[in-house]
Amino acid sequence: MTEITRVPLRPIAKGSLAKLWIGVILALLVAAGVAWAAVPGGVKVTELEAGNGTSPQIGDVVFIDYVGKLPDGKTFDQSQPSPFPPGILPPGTPMLLEDRQMIPGFVEGLQRTEKGGKYRIEIPSDLAYGDSPPPGAPIPPNSDLVFDVTVNDFMSREDAERRVQMLQQMMMQQQGGAPGAAQAPDSAPAGN
Repeated sequence: MTEITRVPLRPIAKGSLAKLWIGVILALLVAAGVAWAAVPGGVKVTELEAGNGTSPQIGDVVFIDYVGKLPDGKTFDQSQPSPFPPGILPPGTPMLLEDRQMIPGFVEGLQRTEKGGKYRIEIPSDLAYGDSPPPGAPIPPNSDLVFDVTVNDFMSREDAERRVQMLQQMMMQQQGGAPGAAQAPDSAPAGN
């Protein structure tokens, strides 16, 4: 019987095998680079001035001073002076650190800060407002956001509520318990 299907194999030329392996390695490196570039960026927190102690957690009320900017440097929001008298609550804008109380990227970024520190929090659009910024806001759709934040202090929600109740009682005592006295909010103030 004759072998009709037999095809003679030529020997591999010297150096061709090394070139083949180099080509495979280069293809893998290019594929890894493309995959890495396709991964969306997360929240970036840059420490401008070191803080000390622990970081705020979900459920805490964080007292901050902040300036929110667009990538071109235009300010779209900033904290206002605290309406509370000094001594009862720490200085700064109180914000309840919970989902749905502020944009997800801000919640994530604040959890990576410490009391007394200054930080720049860069939030990609998908963790900010995405393609649906608040109506009338100067934030364009799909815009990244940058916040310069000073973390003055933070405390548990329960402690903040207790202090607000103390403030309410003090105000009522000063007004002689008169009806129509100013009322404190039912829960800790929240931001954004």
